[in-house]
Amino acid sequence: MERLSSNLTLFFKFFVPIFWIVFFGAFTIAVFAYRNEFYGAVPGQSLQIGTVIFFVSGLFMFYFTLMQLKRVEGNAESFVVTDYFKTFRYTYDSVEKITESRFAFLKLATIHLKEKGSFGKRMFFIASSSRYESFMKQYGTKLRSLD
Repeated sequence: MERLSSNLTLFFKFFVPIFWIVFFGAFTIAVFAYRNEFYGAVPGQSLQIGTVIFFVSGLFMFYFTLMQLKRVEGNAESFVVTDYFKTFRYTYDSVEKITESRFAFLKLATIHLKEKGSFGKRMFFIASSSRYESFMKQYGTKLRSLD
């Protein structure tokens, strides 16, 4: 098995969301614990409402983006996909296509399955630049022939 996803996957999937949730969760609690009429020039109730909206929207953003990242490994016959708690194997004939996109300095790849799998129909991962490219050079024609 050759790892296709980046080492940054663990950082973005767990560290960033947990750090953000703990920091801004504590800030949200502090805003409600210290009930002031004004925080500087900002009315207290406005700050409380704004903080809750910011915190909840951040939770949704992380849930639908970073927390959906997977670690992907591949070989000549299949992909192994894990969310660090559960691991599943998908053969090439169950893969519809693989799409790639760029976001800042990261290459994001999506494995699209023909039918819904254990992680859903689409699985997202941050592709390791060198490992992913060499894997696609070696097995990409095999994957493209399945379309």
